[in-house]
Amino acid sequence: MTIEEAYSGALEALRGGGTILYPTDTVWGLGCDATNPEAVRRIYEIKRRDDSKSLVLLADSLDMVAKYIREIPSIAIDLVEVNDVPMTIIYPGAIAGAPDAPGDRWHLAWNCVAEDGSVGIRIPSCCEFCIGLVHKLGRPIVSTSANISGQPAPSRFSEIVPEIKDAVDFVVAPSIDRGSTGKPSQIIKLGLRGEVEIIRK
Repeated sequence: MTIEEAYSGALEALRGGGTILYPTDTVWGLGCDATNPEAVRRIYEIKRRDDSKSLVLLADSLDMVAKYIREIPSIAIDLVEVNDVPMTIIYPGAIAGAPDAPGDRWHLAWNCVAEDGSVGIRIPSCCEFCIGLVHKLGRPIVSTSANISGQPAPSRFSEIVPEIKDAVDFVVAPSIDRGSTGKPSQIIKLGLRGEVEIIRK
């Protein structure tokens, strides 16, 4: 599979409301269009995970993040500019659709946002495939580890159980994996008044 074939197959699935299995900048992940609540529901179903837990999203830039967050804390700009390892920032004030509303590209799916209205977003700058995929789709993509809830996150394709591989609509070939660290990202939660909480180093 060439990278062009990987983009084509993944984008077809994402645009059609489907799910994908793909290499991220950290571990192998399950993904979908983060503005499509039905696709997000399917991710929870595949993982057998409680949908009261929020999901991490990937964006291609702070400009994209700004479209789905009411106000970006100023410290987020500094963090993104100086950071050289995968870092997920939990932002307050996600712009999400109502639970009974159909999905649209201008609102995050309600079921990928935490109960307090925050959402975790990462810009995978060290992963060419991820950045390219998000950019081509034009909106954030869900990025949650490709495992059944409670089981270890797969750092390599060979560690993904067949049940996960069979459940998604498109599988990116392992040969496309050129930027994964194999480790979870840092997680930092920000507040609008300059609060910074380190969730995971």
